[in-house]
Amino acid sequence: MSQDVIALLQQLVRIPSVNPDNAPGTDLTGEHTLAVFLAGWLESIGAEVSLEEIKPGRPNLIARFAPLDGRPRILLGPHLDTVGIAGMTIEPFGGALRDGKVWGRGACDTKGPMAAMLWALHENRDRLADLPVAVDFVAFMGEESGQWGSKDFVKRHGGPFSFALVGEPTSMQVVHATKGSLWATLRATGKAAHSSQPERGENAILKLTRALDRIDCHLGAELATFTHPLLGHSTLNIGLIRGGSRPNIVPDLAEAEIDIRVTPSLAAAGGALKLIQETLAFHDLPLEIVRSNENPPMETSPEHPLIRALLATRPGTSLAGAPWFSDAAHLSNGGIPSICIGPGSIDQAHTADEFIETAALQQGAELLTRFIGGLAK
Repeated sequence: MSQDVIALLQQLVRIPSVNPDNAPGTDLTGEHTLAVFLAGWLESIGAEVSLEEIKPGRPNLIARFAPLDGRPRILLGPHLDTVGIAGMTIEPFGGALRDGKVWGRGACDTKGPMAAMLWALHENRDRLADLPVAVDFVAFMGEESGQWGSKDFVKRHGGPFSFALVGEPTSMQVVHATKGSLWATLRATGKAAHSSQPERGENAILKLTRALDRIDCHLGAELATFTHPLLGHSTLNIGLIRGGSRPNIVPDLAEAEIDIRVTPSLAAAGGALKLIQETLAFHDLPLEIVRSNENPPMETSPEHPLIRALLATRPGTSLAGAPWFSDAAHLSNGGIPSICIGPGSIDQAHTADEFIETAALQQGAELLTRFIGGLAK
């Protein structure tokens, strides 16, 4: 058992749990080893723990401190996985403690918030079974790619829960509104030919890039009309483009991957996929959508009693919105009012020298400890 929240975070960072999708940069991938460690740790403070495999070797962890007996129930829900380590300038799994910071992949996103939540449970371990509001700890796999863990959990287990605190580095702000996202692949096809006679072919790269320019102009302006007081407006990013095989061959295939960030008003109007489909049709653009994945935005009322309780736990804690996406949106979309909260700044997430300040980590653990203790009132 760790002696404090800082030592606990160091242990967590030293257990690689890199998401295997999207260039992990290491063979030390998957969430299983971390989930097994957490299972033992949580059992030592009184939890009943189960691991539910969502993908091979990639489980969710569910820890209960009180039976499903009808009392109100909330969950603390960080994610197990981290992004890849390629390009890091520090030892990714060292968990070094220096300059008042813990360093390493996941120290900020989101093992720091996870450690703060775990330590809050540790400090309340003698009362968790008897609280009038049961507190579960649920650690999700796959947040950094497809969010399969949270999607599966809310379908199978969402019913008993009245609130969720999802662990993300929010500087302990209560993030109650986030944007959703659409990732889509747009494809243009052409006709291959020798580059010495390009007129005999049909250049798919030119078709794609010309269409993307029109999309950027027209769709970008339309997205700007879908606004939110905290989140700003919906946005478009063309993040990846690929096509062709050799400079002396007219390319017959080109693709681009786009990311549209979705405000609640855009979701209410039918969503980003519908909007891009309408844009392609209206401008008669020679593209097809070959892959897409749309995730919902989140907006939980700031008047929810547990949000008010969080704000009252420490003066200075504030409400916020965020342009990024998390597991909280899937829990919220499945009927569990949710927020994101945790120590650390999103500015350090996914960086080459990721860290979290120990003072922030300790303050986060203290706030969550008081919040859980306050559920007895």
